[in-house]
Amino acid sequence: KILLILGFLSTLAVIALIAVAVTQNKPLPKNIKYGIVLDAGSSHTNLYVYEWPAEKENDTGVVQQVEVCKVEGPGISGYSHDTEQAGPSLAQCLQQAEKVIPSKQHQETPVYLGATAGMRLLSLENKNAADKVLSSVEKTLRSSPFNFQGARIISGQEEGAYGWITINYLLGNFKQVPYQWHSGWTKLLHSLKSVSETSGALDLGGASTQITFVPNGHAAESPENLLYFRLYGKDYRVYTHSFLCYGKDQALQQKLARDIETLENSSLLDPCFHQGYQRTINISDLFKNPCTSAKKKQFPFSQLYIQGEGDYQKCRRNIQKLFNKSHCPYSSCSFNGIYLPPLQGDFGAFSAFYFVMNFLNLTSEQSPVALDKVTSTIESFCARPWLEVKPAYHQIKEKYLSEYCFSGAYILSLLENGYEFTEKNWQRIHFLGKIGSSDAGWTLGYMLNLTNMIPAEEPAVPPLSHGSYVGLMVLCSLVLVAVLLFAWLLFHKPKCLQKGVV
Repeated sequence: KILLILGFLSTLAVIALIAVAVTQNKPLPKNIKYGIVLDAGSSHTNLYVYEWPAEKENDTGVVQQVEVCKVEGPGISGYSHDTEQAGPSLAQCLQQAEKVIPSKQHQETPVYLGATAGMRLLSLENKNAADKVLSSVEKTLRSSPFNFQGARIISGQEEGAYGWITINYLLGNFKQVPYQWHSGWTKLLHSLKSVSETSGALDLGGASTQITFVPNGHAAESPENLLYFRLYGKDYRVYTHSFLCYGKDQALQQKLARDIETLENSSLLDPCFHQGYQRTINISDLFKNPCTSAKKKQFPFSQLYIQGEGDYQKCRRNIQKLFNKSHCPYSSCSFNGIYLPPLQGDFGAFSAFYFVMNFLNLTSEQSPVALDKVTSTIESFCARPWLEVKPAYHQIKEKYLSEYCFSGAYILSLLENGYEFTEKNWQRIHFLGKIGSSDAGWTLGYMLNLTNMIPAEEPAVPPLSHGSYVGLMVLCSLVLVAVLLFAWLLFHKPKCLQKGVV
C-alpha cells in the first residue's frame, strides 16, 4: 500500500511539474507599443496608427495598422495662403489617435509627419510659405500629448524606397515568415513570390509617381537611381525613381496647359471628360505651380471652358504627349531621358493606382485582370454620357467622379507607354489597397526605418520555439512516468501477476 501511495504521489508530482513548466513558459501578456505617421500628400493628409508587441521589436510581420484617419480639407500645401491653419487642420485626427492609444502610453508614442510631392512643389514655388506651413504643423504636433519626432518634406527617392519596404515587409519577403492574412491574401502572397524574392512598388499620388524594384543583375548605368539596403542579413540593390509633376492631378494640369496652347478661343473640347460634362477653370490657376509655369504666356481670355467629349482613344493620344520618348542616353529608359532597367519580378501598385482601378472594378485578389479587358472597361466608362454617370455614382464628389476617365487613361499610358508594361507582363501588376490590416503605402516603411524596427542582421532566435519546448517537456515527463511505473511493476509484482497463482 505504501508503494502504491508513493507511486501515486510520484505521478502527481510529475503532472505538477508538467503543469508548472507549461504555465511558466506561457507567453507574457502583450505589451503593445504604438507609433503614428501622418502622410501629408498633395490632395489630402492621412494619419495612421500602428501597433506592435514590444518584446518583438526586431522581428518581422508584427507591426500592424490599427487606425487610419483622413484629415478634413486639402493637403497641407493647400494652406500656402493661410499657413497658420495648416497645423490646426490636423487636430481632429490627432484627437482620434488619442482615443485609440491608451492614455498612459501617449507620451511614449512617437509621431512623425512626412510631406510628399505637394510640399515639394510648394517649396520650389514659395519656400517661405512651405517653411511656414511646416512650422504650423510642427507647433500643432508638439502641443499634442504624443512624442513629436519630426515633420519634414521627404524626397521622391525616400517615398519610393519606403513604399518598397512597406509592401515587402507586409508580404514577408525580407524574412520568409508571412503575416497571418485573411484567406484571400494567402493566394496573393503566393502569386507575388516570383523569381525575384522581392516585389516591386508602383506608387501614384496627386503630384508625383514612383517606381521601385530590385533589377536583375544589370550594371549601374545611373547610380543616382540606386539605393542600397541591408535588411535581415541580406543586401538589396534597389532601383527607384520619382517623377515629380506626374501624379494624376498634376498630369491633368500638364495636359490642359498643353491643350490650351492650340486654342483660338476659350472653349476646349476635351476627350478625357464625359460627354455633357462642363468645367470652368481660371487660366491663372492652371499655371501657378512649377509643373506648368514654364508654359505660361499671355492669353486673350482669363478663363477656360471645358466641355467633355468622352473619347478614350483620343484621350490616350493626348496623354502620350506628356511622355517624351525621343531621347535616351542609356541602354533603356522610361521617359524624359530617365534610366529604367528591364522590369523584373512582380509589382504591387498602390495609392491612386489602386483607388482608380478599384472604382472601375479592375482589381482582384485572385488573378489580375487582363490588359485588354482593362482597356475596354476604361474605354466603355469614358464613353458613358455625364448625365448617366453622375446619378449612378451620386455618393462620389463631382470633382473626383469627373476625373476617373482621365485617371484611368493616364494610368494605362503611364504603365504601358511610360514604363513599357506589355500584355505579357501586365499580369505581374497586383493592385493593392491593403495587405492584411495595413494600407499599402510608404508610411509603414518610414516608421520602420525611423524606429529601427528592421535590423540590418538576422535577429538571434532560440533553438526551439515555445510550442516545441512544451511538447518535449510533456513527452519527457510521460516517458519518466512510464519508466517509474515499469520499475515499480518489475520489483514489486502484485499477487495477481505472481507465478502459480490461479
